[in-house]
Amino acid sequence: MEHLIRKLSHFAPLSDRDRRKLEDIGKSTHSFAADTEIVSAGERPRSVFVMVSGFACRYRIMEDGRRQIISFLIPGDICDLHVFLLKEMDHSIGALAPTCVSSVAMGEIINMFFDHPRITAALWWSMLQEEAILRERIVALGRRSGEGRMAYLLCEILWRFEAVGETDGRVLDLPLTQEEIADALGLTPSYVNRILRMLREQGLISLRGRMLQVHDPDRLSKIAEFDRSYLHMGGAPDEIRRHFERLEKESRPREVGS
Repeated sequence: MEHLIRKLSHFAPLSDRDRRKLEDIGKSTHSFAADTEIVSAGERPRSVFVMVSGFACRYRIMEDGRRQIISFLIPGDICDLHVFLLKEMDHSIGALAPTCVSSVAMGEIINMFFDHPRITAALWWSMLQEEAILRERIVALGRRSGEGRMAYLLCEILWRFEAVGETDGRVLDLPLTQEEIADALGLTPSYVNRILRMLREQGLISLRGRMLQVHDPDRLSKIAEFDRSYLHMGGAPDEIRRHFERLEKESRPREVGS
C-alpha cells in the first residue's frame, strides 16, 4: 500500500497508526495479466481493490463492440471506494499491463471510517480528485482539439505518476497502445498515430517502445491548457487538519485510570 499511503499523504500527513492500518488491510493481493478483467460490469462487488502496481482502466463496451475507456488507474488508486454500496457494477475494470491489486474487505473499510478519521478525510479527498479528473476528461472530449486531448492526457498521467513517486515528470514507462489511447480520447487509432508523430516532430516528446520522454513539459502543458490545480494536490486547509487531529485523539482508547 506504499503508493496509496504516498498519495493520501498529499492531503494530510498520516500518523504511524494510520500507516500501519493501511499496510495491514492491504496484505491480500491478486495479480492479473495484461488484457484481463479485474471486475466485470454486472458483478456484485464484495471488496475494494487498490492498485499496487501496473496500469488499468475503467471502461464500457457498447452493443456494437466498441470500447470507451472512462479513466485510467495507476498505483495508489482505489478502484471505486463506494462499490460495496452497489448491487452491481455499472462498468468494468481491466488490466492494460501486468497488474497487482490489494483486496480490502467491506468490513475493513467501514471500521476504518470510524477508527481513523484522518484516513477517512484523505479518502474523501481522493474521491473528489477522481471526480475532478472525470470533469476535466469531459472538457477535453467536448472542447479540446485532438492534439490538445493527447497533450492533456500525457500531462495528467505524468503528473499522477510523479505524485506517487514513479517518475521525475519527464520519463515514464507507458504501456498503452494507440488503440487504447484512441478509446480514451474518442479518436481513431490512425489519428492518434498522426498526433504522436506531430508531437515527436515538434521535439516535444519521444517514444521508444513503451518509454515516453517529455522534452518540453511547458510547451506540452500549453498545448493541453493543462492546469494541474484541478488535481487538488495542495493539501487540506489548516482548519480541516486540526479538526481531524482532534477527532483522532478523541477516538483513541483511554488508559485505565487516566
